[in-house]
Amino acid sequence: MKNFEAGKYISQGSYKSFQPSEINRQWIIDDPEIQELLSLADRQLGRLDMFSQYVPNIDLFISMHVVKEATQSSRIEGTQTNIEEALMEEKEVPPEKRNDWQEVQRYIEAMNFALDKSRDLPFSSRLIRETHDVLLKSVRGKHKLPGRYRTSQNWIGGAAIRDAIFVPPNSSSIHDLMSDLEKFVHNENIHIPDLIKVAIVHYQFETIHPFLDGNGRIGRLLITYYLVSRQILKKPVLYISDFLERNRNLYYDNLMRARMKNDIAQWIRFFLSGVIETARSGVDTFDAILQLKNEAEAKVNEKMGGRAHNGQKVLQYLYSRPFIDAKIVSEITGLSPASAYKLIGDFVTIGILDESTGGQRKRRYTFTSYLKLFQV
Repeated sequence: MKNFEAGKYISQGSYKSFQPSEINRQWIIDDPEIQELLSLADRQLGRLDMFSQYVPNIDLFISMHVVKEATQSSRIEGTQTNIEEALMEEKEVPPEKRNDWQEVQRYIEAMNFALDKSRDLPFSSRLIRETHDVLLKSVRGKHKLPGRYRTSQNWIGGAAIRDAIFVPPNSSSIHDLMSDLEKFVHNENIHIPDLIKVAIVHYQFETIHPFLDGNGRIGRLLITYYLVSRQILKKPVLYISDFLERNRNLYYDNLMRARMKNDIAQWIRFFLSGVIETARSGVDTFDAILQLKNEAEAKVNEKMGGRAHNGQKVLQYLYSRPFIDAKIVSEITGLSPASAYKLIGDFVTIGILDESTGGQRKRRYTFTSYLKLFQV
């Protein structure tokens, strides 16, 4: 890492843009602290991956993790939607919050799109552009070339380019830089651990900033995609945006430190620390999910008698969306509205659901103890 040169500034007339060095080359990792953090990160990631394989119906719970990731990654960019709002139907969201809500929904769609593509489409410019197109579809960035690399200059921070904190490379070099990044990902002759590789990929992507909008969200999304596509994780269970949002200033400072002081080692240390903390938190969350799942299913079987079968159907729904009403219960179970209300009443009585609207009509109920496992 001592010989790392981030790049150089190039005059563009009234401003200077940063031209990053290419990364498809050999890297020498000679930092003992990085080696120690890497060892710990590998162990924690292995625990998380192993744990996820023993959680029944893991995909139900992953959907909640994706919603949390979408909420936190979008929050870094300034949206104010929380996880409860992200799980609402659009008609339930106050008009003044719908733009933020829509951006979170597009992130969820983009994440699911990329993860679905990981089965047959390798890490590539095509994947990145197609995912970006999903991310910006029908939201505030829809006029900023969805699915296409920028053809004009962008900048980070400041109302005008002359006040910018950072000016990414000129648009004329984006295709070459992204091609270099793609080659780096697939170059089997570069022998560095995958966690360090993805840290470098994220740094380089954010430095190139190839789109007019959505770069941060795409860059963070690619972390999970990379780990799954390389089969480091069998399931997409690591979502680092919560750590990055809580340490937002350090996140940006360490990226800038790498560019300005050629200190990419500090960025890698920070990234690995995030992986360690996030993996540990993930194990704790899955452990709590399993405990809650076992308790809830036991309550339904022991206390709901002949309605237990339909109760289990409702529970399965609640694991992916912890809000419900009588109409949804009717759709899930085929029960009449009156019977659906009775079933909900059983859930309230045994302490699984809480009434969360306070009204007499169109009542909505929340699986509060489950939702709390994902709230920040």
